[in-house]
Amino acid sequence: MNNFLTYMYLLTPLHTGGSADEGNLMGIAREVHTEFPYLPSSSLRGRIRAAMEQNESTKLQASDFFGQKISGSGTQPTEGKVWFSDATLLLFPIASLSHHILWVTCPLWLERWARWLGPEADSVMTFADTCREQLQGKAAISSFSASRIYLQSALLKPDDIKSVDFAPVTKQLKPTLSGSGLIAYMDKRTIVLSEEDCISLIETGLQREVRVALNETSKTVKDGSFRAEEAIPPETVLFFPWGTKTTKPSNVGSSASAEEKAAAQQQRETDAENAQVVERELVSALGDRLQFGGLEGLGRGWAQLKTDTVKAEAAK
Repeated sequence: MNNFLTYMYLLTPLHTGGSADEGNLMGIAREVHTEFPYLPSSSLRGRIRAAMEQNESTKLQASDFFGQKISGSGTQPTEGKVWFSDATLLLFPIASLSHHILWVTCPLWLERWARWLGPEADSVMTFADTCREQLQGKAAISSFSASRIYLQSALLKPDDIKSVDFAPVTKQLKPTLSGSGLIAYMDKRTIVLSEEDCISLIETGLQREVRVALNETSKTVKDGSFRAEEAIPPETVLFFPWGTKTTKPSNVGSSASAEEKAAAQQQRETDAENAQVVERELVSALGDRLQFGGLEGLGRGWAQLKTDTVKAEAAK
């Protein structure tokens, strides 16, 4: 059984699709207990499965690897050999009058991330605990020195800021996110805030667009055509753990014939080989660009992916 950690660096806004729309607002998926945006594992799994089924080298094995779908012909769903968790926030971009763009994070996001890191988990978890303690007396923990920091309409003065060494975080993220342009300056533009301040800034930092439909014969708005769409902005960094399951051996009784036992052994070997083929292609696909979420026709949801080579035998 292998487990992996994949990072998503958003190249375009991501509309994840909410469980319910309110009025004319097309909301995004949010965690029930925190209200933080996220990308559900079902959306991840469906999109990644579609990519594997479109790949000629994994088309035949994908159904078995991801599990059979239920169908009208009576086919029952089966358990697949891979699992995916939700994609949660790690770094969220915020407009700044003093620094153009800053990334914010919070102890909760860092703690979630540390649970899957492997050998470096302890240092990141310790860093998250230190930040949580420091935030009892300061408004922000920064990776850089500044006389004052503007976060949208908020102003942080020197007495509000504690500058600390972000090495436990940057040591893990910079190799993973290198080559992504602006994110290369992450270590000079990252701030840790409390969870309460993070959710307040996220609410004002989400991308919202108002759309209307026009009448065909005149440039006037059709009745009832107004709607607003939410999206997670570009330059956001999310992560999700995923992994493969151990192949269950076929149930062959002790009374089975030699031919039946040989056939069962051959089936196990074939299943293992097929799983390895799909896993290799899956790791490759999760190191490239993929499109997630809704509004694909508008170019939403393009993300640069990078799968960490750390495997989850070491994950906490």
